[in-house]
Amino acid sequence: MSQERKYKAVRFDRYGGLDVLYIAEVPLPVPGNREVLVKVRVAGINPIETKIREGLLAISWPATFPCGEGSDFAGTVDSVGPQVRNFAAGDEVIGFTNNRASHAEYVLVPMEQLTLRPLHVPWDEAGALPTSGCAAYATVRAVALTKGDTVVVSSAAGGVGSIVVQLAVNAGARVIGLAGEDKHAWLKQKGVIPLDFDGDVAQKIKAAADGRIDAFIDTFGQGYVDLAIQLGIRPDRIDTIVDPSHEAVKKYGVKNEGSMEASTAQVLAELAALIEQGLLEIPIAHLYKLQQVREAFAELEKHHTHGKIILVP
Repeated sequence: MSQERKYKAVRFDRYGGLDVLYIAEVPLPVPGNREVLVKVRVAGINPIETKIREGLLAISWPATFPCGEGSDFAGTVDSVGPQVRNFAAGDEVIGFTNNRASHAEYVLVPMEQLTLRPLHVPWDEAGALPTSGCAAYATVRAVALTKGDTVVVSSAAGGVGSIVVQLAVNAGARVIGLAGEDKHAWLKQKGVIPLDFDGDVAQKIKAAADGRIDAFIDTFGQGYVDLAIQLGIRPDRIDTIVDPSHEAVKKYGVKNEGSMEASTAQVLAELAALIEQGLLEIPIAHLYKLQQVREAFAELEKHHTHGKIILVP
């Protein structure tokens, strides 16, 4: 009788801080009909995972304990279910899971949530891409950016904002990015007009815009939607991805579209193609081993990183 295969995965048994996270050994699943088992090479981490772990989203997204975590990953196909024809063992893929399971050595996903990794897309960028990339894609689409528009992006060098500004530049927009001064050189390199967030930010934006401001993408929260309204931007051209209670939507009628509105294999494939073509970069702030998951989230929760933090099993 063969011994049951097991793998390491991040778990937590109760809501709480970093101390509730631990590494467990769990049985390796067998793919069902349309499922693919992937050996994870890189997994991204996201702020929403902190909120889920702390119980802040328990009403809308309750955890079932013991709970895993993580949505983003890139890796190599280990095995496939009987009805899977478009992937095979050994294929290199980028994907996402809706089962809080990618912070692990293996992840089981429906085949519809995978796309092949283009040859020249680095592994670290591939694993960090799905949630932030799809959220960025959704925000740019939500505010209907076109050539010649001026758009302001808050937290423009963060995990999502750093992708938003590049997609906005690719769309032909003039992009004003709010970020700390240590991120300004990178933003300028990407064709963005950088502004810090000290003092009279509204006046700084007006001066930089030199006229009409068409759209605002908020990836940070904490009053930026109010600022966008004060700047005279139409609510239907303001999108925030950090308003889980929908207060800004209720108050102003702004949009609240993020990764859930664009998480498809097709969007992932489009974004991966942009990376391969040199039209998109996913900045990587730091890399941590799976066993360092607490340290990784400790850094994420400081909200000062440039780009993404990733885990490597």
